[in-house]
Amino acid sequence: MIKKNSHRLIVALIAPLAWGGLLWFTYMVQPSSIFTMLLFFVLLSIALMCSFFPLTSVVGERLLFTRRYRATTRQALRQAALLTIIVVANLVLLALHSWNILTAFIIIIAAVIVEVLSLARKI
Repeated sequence: MIKKNSHRLIVALIAPLAWGGLLWFTYMVQPSSIFTMLLFFVLLSIALMCSFFPLTSVVGERLLFTRRYRATTRQALRQAALLTIIVVANLVLLALHSWNILTAFIIIIAAVIVEVLSLARKI
């Protein structure tokens, strides 16, 4: 049986590999087509998810522990995915020259609403 902290450890070990792969990709490949840009954002998403998952898991267990809120792996994964979506969506809009501060706030508010609704559904 896999312990609860082993998921965090495995993902934390994958994170440097993902960041290294992203660094290698940006060094070796010129951003000349839509496919390379898409591949860049996929690699960035993997690297961010692997970095955010241990962080959200630790924060959920240590700082947000109450009787009603008990952090689970699923919640940490969802919160890491939401943080990744926030970062990647803003970077995609910036790459398309469509980013402004209003769209950044809208993306953040949408992610907060999704998180509040998912937490409210649990209780």
